[in-house]
Amino acid sequence: MSKTPMKYEALDALDSITHALKEHENDLDRLVAELGKTAKILNEVGERCEKITKVEERFSAIRAEVSNLIDSISALQEAPFYSRGLAVIIGCKEWEDFKNLSTNAEMVSFLIEETEKVVQIDALKKGKVLTFSGEFPQDTRLLKLWISEELKIPEKRVVEGALRIE
Repeated sequence: MSKTPMKYEALDALDSITHALKEHENDLDRLVAELGKTAKILNEVGERCEKITKVEERFSAIRAEVSNLIDSISALQEAPFYSRGLAVIIGCKEWEDFKNLSTNAEMVSFLIEETEKVVQIDALKKGKVLTFSGEFPQDTRLLKLWISEELKIPEKRVVEGALRIE
């Protein structure tokens, strides 16, 4: 009889080992399934990271384009009217109005109409052409000097002729 209990004990031990192995197998199956899900999630996260990186790169490119556009617009606003193709003409009837608006102009021209004894003075300032028409003195050299002093611009920026927009 002593062999039979040992046999039962051996069978019980094998049964316990088999049961434990099945539990471990089930645990391993569950862990492998969880590992598969985790790998899939990590793969999706990696793909999202790549997409986010591409979006960030595109935003950087757009930011650079917007910055360049702002710089271009700013340059246009600072450029003289003839480089933009825009012009405003302001005709002044009173010399003081013309003088106040034209002080420190970029350029001034004058044109004498001797038959009518009238001088037309045009000034270019910040994209605007200001005009004045009135009686003229006889000496054009004195007129040029007087315009230069009145408008506070160098004499070399005062020319006899007319400013035109075409």
